[in-house]
Amino acid sequence: MNCALCGSETVEFSVTEKRVYYQCTHCDGIGMDPSYFLSNIDEKNRYDTHNNDVTDIGYQNFVSPIVNSIIEEYKKEHKGLDFGSGSGPVITSMLRNIGYNITTYDPFFDPNTKALDQTYDYIACCEVMEHFYNPNQEFKLLHSLLQEKGSLYCKTYLYNESIDFNSWWYKNDPTHVFFYTQKTLNWIKTNYQFNDLSVSDKLICFKK
Repeated sequence: MNCALCGSETVEFSVTEKRVYYQCTHCDGIGMDPSYFLSNIDEKNRYDTHNNDVTDIGYQNFVSPIVNSIIEEYKKEHKGLDFGSGSGPVITSMLRNIGYNITTYDPFFDPNTKALDQTYDYIACCEVMEHFYNPNQEFKLLHSLLQEKGSLYCKTYLYNESIDFNSWWYKNDPTHVFFYTQKTLNWIKTNYQFNDLSVSDKLICFKK
């Protein structure tokens, strides 16, 4: 199959957990064969099992790299978007509690399409990009939603060659359908015309 991100040729990468994965020969992204994608109903049912309590301290600590970066770089009057905010929009809750102006969007739990008609100073995308059935379409959208010099803050677990993919816990969630390497992120930066990319073990940030 062709890569869902860049459209290039892929090669079979892994057959595990009764699912087939392909890796792109160009951007290095790893995608699940679409025949294994869940239906919309099954996907939502899977998300409903998540315990996304906005008051949970562990959950707050998990998203804190994004929240802290937003607080450091933006003021309360700047416009933000929590993209893929889920059933418990903890980033939005934490920022609104201190007066920040942030909007939510989630295709399952908050399909607020009006939010996609505006542009934003910053976008939070926490544990979302691995769920993209069509990452090319989604990153085009995210880039278009950012104002000039805006920031896209992402959080996902990157794959690298030191990881045994077949035993990697992160791929076991059936809604995790696309995985990224450092090379994949570099491709996204270049091809969606972001001006800067910074990557740490806790945070990925694209700057427009």
